Amino acid sequence: MAPPTPFDDLSLDTLRQRRSEKWRRYPPDVLPVWVAELDFALAPPVHRALLDAIERDDTGYANAGGLPETFASFAAARWDWQVDPQRTLLVADIMSGIAELLRALTAPDARVVVNPPVYPPFFKVTREVGREVVEAPLTSDWRLDLDVLAATFAAGAGCYLLCSPHNPTGTVHTRDELAAVAELAAAHGVLVISDEVHAPMTLPGATHVPYLELGAENGLALVSASKAWNLAGLKCALAVAGSERMAAELGRVPEHVRYHVGHLGVIGGIAAFAEGGEWLDELVEHLNRQRNRLADLVAAELPDLRVVRPEAGYLAWLDCRALGLGDDPSEVFLERGRVALSSGLPFGAEGKGFARINIGTSGGLLVEAVTRMRSALDG
Repeated sequence: MAPPTPFDDLSLDTLRQRRSEKWRRYPPDVLPVWVAELDFALAPPVHRALLDAIERDDTGYANAGGLPETFASFAAARWDWQVDPQRTLLVADIMSGIAELLRALTAPDARVVVNPPVYPPFFKVTREVGREVVEAPLTSDWRLDLDVLAATFAAGAGCYLLCSPHNPTGTVHTRDELAAVAELAAAHGVLVISDEVHAPMTLPGATHVPYLELGAENGLALVSASKAWNLAGLKCALAVAGSERMAAELGRVPEHVRYHVGHLGVIGGIAAFAEGGEWLDELVEHLNRQRNRLADLVAAELPDLRVVRPEAGYLAWLDCRALGLGDDPSEVFLERGRVALSSGLPFGAEGKGFARINIGTSGGLLVEAVTRMRSALDG
């Protein structure tokens, strides 16, 4: 048995004192393993940087100062990705960044391609800015379906929202897959916007390839410390261009957008990318153990449930169709087991009979979550 780590040293009573959405949406008797928030203490460098800012009463408007350069150094060290800090744009978060890019860079009637099952805001935000959603579902083994993408691009797509790594399946797209996407996008004049927020948490056995290494002339990437270092509430992300042409496209985004960014988000992001690498490595090791724990627990307690093994991140896609719990098994787990998972339905029609679980917690709380799921079936 692996020795305990700080990531396993969590108190449920302490976690319940948090005021974030994860811990306040449901009554106290419900164990929340749904939204993408980590349960762990902040990385020490991030904690110190934020406390120092508060001690300085430094809570004014955000200035990007240092974040693009710090991310560029992180990307070079982590993925050998050469990012030009001058070709970046500060945005509040991944999805508001996508919204602003769609508004500024696509026509009002543009068709935007997504790969369901996929992060629900991809549907919502696209429709909210008045663009049409076009679905190109993943294959049955949760890979990009390049034939379907080719058909949707040829039919007149204006933009493709790439989730890389993919949420909710945890799929890490291969270099060959991304090269094929870039070739298709160039051939059909499709703008690719790649959401790479889960990339820092790529797990052993997979390799993250930044899309802009292959599609710099037709793509933009969105990156943030928000998921890997649990800073979502601080509101900070970067849009990244890989070419002069796409950097000029970023310049079409209204200037006021950067004032939506949280100043503490910039400070926390700089600390994370500059000094949080060792903590991140330990997190990745823990998440690798957690995905193995989940597989073992489900095999023992819920043998008819199939876990889609994630290649990145702390979210796992659960195929519950053999359990006979209907289109939304999360409702049954919540009502009978008092455990809150994410419903599969908002991820697209392919989410019927599925649920998503957050394994970014301790081994003990993961055991508790699966035990509660089992009790829902026994009930």
